[in-house]
Amino acid sequence: MDTVLSGLATGFAVALDPFNLMLVMVGCFVGTLIGALPGLGPINGVAILLPIAYGLGFQPESALILLAGIYYGAEYGGRISSILLNVPGDAGAVMTTLDGNPMARAGQAGRALSLSAVASFIGGTFAVILMSLFAPALAGFAVTFGPADYVALMVFAFASLASLVGKSTVKTLLGATIGLMLATIGIDANTGVPRYTFGLPDILAGIDFLIVVVGLFGMAELLTLVEHQARGTLKSLPVDKSFVRMADLAATKWTIARSSVIGFFIGILPGTGASVASAVAYGTEKRISDKDGTFGTGDPRGLAAPEAANNAAAGGSMVPMLTLGIPGSGTTAILLGALLMFNIQPGPMMFAQRPEVAWGLVASMYIGNVALLVINLPLVGLFARMLTIPQHYLTPLIAILAFIGIYTIVGNPHDLFMITGLGVFGWFLRKLDFSLAPIILGFVLGGLFEDNLRRALSISGGDWSILLSNWKSLLLYGLALLVVLLPIWLGRRARAQAAREAATR
Repeated sequence: MDTVLSGLATGFAVALDPFNLMLVMVGCFVGTLIGALPGLGPINGVAILLPIAYGLGFQPESALILLAGIYYGAEYGGRISSILLNVPGDAGAVMTTLDGNPMARAGQAGRALSLSAVASFIGGTFAVILMSLFAPALAGFAVTFGPADYVALMVFAFASLASLVGKSTVKTLLGATIGLMLATIGIDANTGVPRYTFGLPDILAGIDFLIVVVGLFGMAELLTLVEHQARGTLKSLPVDKSFVRMADLAATKWTIARSSVIGFFIGILPGTGASVASAVAYGTEKRISDKDGTFGTGDPRGLAAPEAANNAAAGGSMVPMLTLGIPGSGTTAILLGALLMFNIQPGPMMFAQRPEVAWGLVASMYIGNVALLVINLPLVGLFARMLTIPQHYLTPLIAILAFIGIYTIVGNPHDLFMITGLGVFGWFLRKLDFSLAPIILGFVLGGLFEDNLRRALSISGGDWSILLSNWKSLLLYGLALLVVLLPIWLGRRARAQAAREAATR
């Protein structure tokens, strides 16, 4: 404990330097703006700003503080477009759309934005506290996860989808299957054989996540607005001056606590990230709390769960990067590259050899979480006023954000046709009452599932028993079975109880 306290004292001395303090504020503000733009997200924000931070000759600790501020600022900002436009800023914000956007459509945009800001603040702060106290020990446990354990984790995540969203379990699982199918498109990394490319060279490398999320969410939302305009059924969304209430915080306190724990511990597992954390947290909370079937219709708990989890996961993903030199997510992979650019080797000795960098980063995250809350809460009313834009103007705005955002990042005209095609497909699925979130999650998790399954089978020489070779895998498979079977058993028990009560009347 004395080591932690002395390290934090060193870190705050670095982070509270006026220049570094300014960089924290700038990083948080710029990150919020980047996260609010559909399709950009933290990984692109950090990648864009890294050359600038390096080119300006910043000290290593200053550059890392700026980039980390952009990282968790973008995790905050991703909620804005998710709640207001039903277009996720990044993969971690997909689950936020499920209850955040219905709240906005019901005239509670301010309440949704402010509640998500508070949940994000608590989740992020919880993660930094645990990172300060237990980083080396937690990283040591995370590195024991082998490919077979990751396969079990993915199975658990897919099992969670069965009762995650939507009214129909069959449609939810079918949506996840569509996502898995999209994830297989491109050249097989093991054999070099093209899969489902239909002779199109532009998809030999697969379909980028940004294409899928902007197409299925952004363009599908655009087509829905156009349809309502054509039918004359377009209604202006109500906007009031609602703000988070103490009753909301009291109702969601245990949701935020549980989701923060889930998000942090999933975040420390290399390669998982906020998308897995928010999905598992939402699914867990739905099973625990959704007694009245209100999740997906604008339930504050359904908004608080993914928001706390994805910000806790952002902090958790820093743990393996700093203590083992293993990136916990795509964004921390870029941060790892930034450290190597400054000739700093992350690993177990980093906290002892370069305490100003390691502890300075940790201290800046404490400050950054407070800064984000201070920056974002006063702007809630301004963000909510975006919904007062007449929707016949909002339609081209979504189109501009989608097309310019994708072309700027990817730079391939073919992808503009791809997002249009996926938009039509997403619009069609929405007409059939499919939830689009399982498709995105199936797409994100599909690559992780396939890579780890193949790695495990390569290690064992094709022996499938490796998937059941240790207690972590067996525990996760057991939880997956419990997730699937428990709702069925509870449903039958409830029906039997209702039948007995009806018979005694």
